[in-house]
Amino acid sequence: MSAEAAPEQKDGDGKDLFTVEPEFDFDGHRDAALSSYREVHGLYSDLVQTARGVLQSSLSAQAIKVQSIEGRAKTFESFWDKAGKPSDTDPNVPKYDNPMAEITDLAGIRVIAFQPRAVDEICKLIHREFKVTEFQDKAEALISQGRFGYQSFHFLVTLTDTRVRLPEYSRFKDIVFEIQVRTVLQHAWAEMEHDIQYKNEAVIPVSIRRRFIALAGMLEMADREFESLQDADQKLREKARQSVQSGNLAVVEITPDSLKSYLDKRYRPDGRVRESSYDIQADYLIALGFTTLAQVDECVQGYDYDKISRAMWGIRQGQLTRFDDTLLASMGDVYIKRHPYARHEYFATRLPQKLKEMQEAGIATGSYDPLARQ
Repeated sequence: MSAEAAPEQKDGDGKDLFTVEPEFDFDGHRDAALSSYREVHGLYSDLVQTARGVLQSSLSAQAIKVQSIEGRAKTFESFWDKAGKPSDTDPNVPKYDNPMAEITDLAGIRVIAFQPRAVDEICKLIHREFKVTEFQDKAEALISQGRFGYQSFHFLVTLTDTRVRLPEYSRFKDIVFEIQVRTVLQHAWAEMEHDIQYKNEAVIPVSIRRRFIALAGMLEMADREFESLQDADQKLREKARQSVQSGNLAVVEITPDSLKSYLDKRYRPDGRVRESSYDIQADYLIALGFTTLAQVDECVQGYDYDKISRAMWGIRQGQLTRFDDTLLASMGDVYIKRHPYARHEYFATRLPQKLKEMQEAGIATGSYDPLARQ
């Protein structure tokens, strides 16, 4: 007598409870996606370079200074890993059914600015220069979730219709890529957070979490303070320029910017002079004992800088050379002793020689000492 067959057991959907569903082939899914990505990787690399060029030209035209513009097409390894990520709701199926269509950062650009104000300007520029399909303020997203993290603005964009109508841009039509914008300090936060490698905030130790929160606040305050300092510095520069123009030199400290304003007024502007040269000359003046432009002005009063230049060089030299020669004539040995390079062999010989040449040319030399007038 044969044994009675056991009845089939079904679940609510009619599936056999004892039938084992085949596991999803994540490696095969990754490999197939990677094969497709390899075919277009060069296109995405070219897109990055094109978009970087658009950003660089636009930023330059708007006189917006940035720390860097980084760009890259996603690496094969990174794409392979991301293409095979399991779903957040079901670990037995992939997060991306069609990785090539659903992964939107195959090409990415990161713009790192110095100040939050510049970030705002860059975001406006991106809206003008690209077609924005998605925008996310990471800070707001984190706050709404009750989480902490770095501030950053993320855009998903394509090239504009106007651009892709041009032959050199047509191959990039409708290709989505990512642009991130953040400050230097926000970028530092992101890099530090990434290195600590806590993927889930719930598992971060309480002591580390507290320090993260404190650091996030400090970096935000530092960003604001740097911007405030920049504003204060600009106001001081403008005030110094106004004081120079009005002749109220006693209140003007010696800085490269104030010195340039003074020399431009007294000796006429000289477009050949580099900005860094005013930095050097300001350092020289402070080393010589000057503290205000009023002292500098008093020192050079009564000297014909054009006459000195032609007597020493046979021609009318540039602005800073004429000014420096006038200082030597007025200060004499005081200038030679206090010059920052006085101990250098060349200057130790050349400066006394120049002073003697002035005297032989009939130029009256003095001994002005700014320290004696403080």
